[in-house]
Amino acid sequence: MGAIRRNADHERWGLIMWNLGKQAVLTVDHFTDNGAYLKKAEDKDGQPETVLLPNRYIPEGTRIGDSLQVFLYKDSEDRPVATTSRPLIEVGGLAGLKVKAVTGIGAFLDWGLPKDLFLPYKEQRGELKVGQTVFVTLYVDKSDRLCASMYVDRFFRNDPPYKEGDRVSGTVYEINPEIGAFVAVDEKYYGLIPKQELYEKLNVGEKVAVRVLKKRPDGKLNLSTRRKAYAQMRTDAEILMEHLDMAGGILGLGDKSDAVLIKAELSMSKNAFKRAAGGLMKEGKIRIFDDHIEKI
Repeated sequence: MGAIRRNADHERWGLIMWNLGKQAVLTVDHFTDNGAYLKKAEDKDGQPETVLLPNRYIPEGTRIGDSLQVFLYKDSEDRPVATTSRPLIEVGGLAGLKVKAVTGIGAFLDWGLPKDLFLPYKEQRGELKVGQTVFVTLYVDKSDRLCASMYVDRFFRNDPPYKEGDRVSGTVYEINPEIGAFVAVDEKYYGLIPKQELYEKLNVGEKVAVRVLKKRPDGKLNLSTRRKAYAQMRTDAEILMEHLDMAGGILGLGDKSDAVLIKAELSMSKNAFKRAAGGLMKEGKIRIFDDHIEKI
């Protein structure tokens, strides 16, 4: 699973050196043929500590003494460098990034900068493929390099301000067919949609709106993609009518149909199907039989 420094270590390194992996406002100290050198602070001898902002990132009209907001990372030669481009993720943040290459030591991700972001093999979850979107966090490793990790839940807080029945949003960061879909609620709290609550296909990196089923003592949230029964019935009824229309008015699912078939066809539980069908029957819109339903 790899060893990731705690946030305190990240901050300690950033205070000693540059605030690597984050935004900073720096002042232009001087220009060279390679670009502008930005000043962060004076050292004990009164000499400015500077970092290079390459020419291609210097805004037109920039002068000595101007303040610029930049992102600090390391170039291909492992030197601190600045850019005015905004990456897709910063240290401690979470984001879905696309895999650009997979090697024996790790994968490389597109994070919006010329130098791809390294995802070490030990920080991966499952087998990766080029083009796949993976949900990661950004950290500084023991060698003071910026790296990605798919073990995002290490950085989650355990004090979510939610209660049972609340509607929340988050991002799917892992799917385990035997357990369910793991969700980063508000990008900072642990959430799980148990497999019995999964009534639709979800993908890693997908944004979801979910309902809190339970807040566990450890601060983790059990979630559902479905609303409360009385609110879901209208949606389920609409889905059922749409499938009936597509099937020409007769759908091969009825009162005695297997729950697995109902879920595969309609992405809803058998109880939800029976509630929706019962409501439509009371409205005089369908007839229900053991093995099928008919639109009236």
